Amino acid sequence: MAVGFKVGYYWFQVGTSDFLHSFFSTICIRLEHGKWGRVYPKLMGELYQGCLKNQDLNEGLEELRKVRKELKNFSPSDVIWDAEDLSLTPPWGNNISSDITDLSNYFVTSDGRDLISVLSEAMNEAKEMQCDIEIDNL
Repeated sequence: MAVGFKVGYYWFQVGTSDFLHSFFSTICIRLEHGKWGRVYPKLMGELYQGCLKNQDLNEGLEELRKVRKELKNFSPSDVIWDAEDLSLTPPWGNNISSDITDLSNYFVTSDGRDLISVLSEAMNEAKEMQCDIEIDNL
């Protein structure tokens, strides 16, 4: 089942729920020292739980900007597949594109787009439409 970001009647495709969970797991372990939502409460607490309210989008966008900057400091091999089970690895292992140079550009949606850019675009669209952004299944 595909998961993505729903903004009003727009849909921003991500991929599988495991893949999206890996993105958030990587943030938790690498940037929040294993304390889910401690550093990035809007992204990790609210959005990950399903919905980031319109009034919190500016804070969410700022958190996302910081996440991108901080993830540049980690190599692709530092990816976390599941914060609850650190022994798990991505199904593709280390077989990744040479275009992926660090964790800031590691996460690519099922339609070939940079996940952080897609999330930023969805959040900006939600701001423009003055609505919430939700994680939803297609």
